[in-house]
Amino acid sequence: MDIRTLKNIKALVLDMDGVLWRENEAIGDLPATFVRFEKAGLKVLLATNNSTKSQEMYVEKLAGMGVHLDKEQIITSAMGVAYLLKKRFPDGGPVFVVGEIGLISALQNAGFYITEQNPLAVIAGVDRQINFEKLKQATLLIRSGVPFYGTNPDRTFPTPEGLIPGAGAFLAAIQTATDVEPIIAGKPSSILYEFALEKLHTLPVETLAVGDRIETDIIGGQKAGLHTALVLSGIATRAQGEAWMPKIDLILPELGDLI
Repeated sequence: MDIRTLKNIKALVLDMDGVLWRENEAIGDLPATFVRFEKAGLKVLLATNNSTKSQEMYVEKLAGMGVHLDKEQIITSAMGVAYLLKKRFPDGGPVFVVGEIGLISALQNAGFYITEQNPLAVIAGVDRQINFEKLKQATLLIRSGVPFYGTNPDRTFPTPEGLIPGAGAFLAAIQTATDVEPIIAGKPSSILYEFALEKLHTLPVETLAVGDRIETDIIGGQKAGLHTALVLSGIATRAQGEAWMPKIDLILPELGDLI
């Protein structure tokens, strides 16, 4: 079974880690796969929970694997947070960040600047330079009433070496210290898919969400009303996919099997 079993699909929203690659290792023949998507007339947008990289960094990574996309075809959970914050604080302003360049640049592009002084919000994601001082400051700010946002709840992140800590592990530390649950922008929230639909100018029923994680990609896509496809090249197994309700539309070994 492949995408031709689904009617009226005009666009794909593809996860990246576990779907396109494992860390720096491509999954399947990506250039050939994207050529098939183009020949089929499908719009393509990449949507990842990974908040550590900017759009430009992803464009460069894809080019190194032989896939050439425009940066506007890429959205991240960092951009999802910026999208959410912009709705609440249209004029931008100060924010405190536990995160890396991808998160910082997405917030700056939306009109926010990084500071510890009177921030509008605390935003956290993966931060490989995490230290006690950052955790302390985030905790004190949230406990004083500053709203707490998280990029995504992924507890782990797939690499060729195995699973390593994801954003959810960092959020858990702050949540434990503050007793405050973060507002999540990334999957399984529907926010990232709603943002994707705005950029694609398609309806949910015309759009297929493709991912390797049921608890984020598939749930998020289903919440937003999209068709869903689970690839088995990352986290989930076929047994998990077949047991999941509501039913997943397609279960495939990898992205290249979509067409």
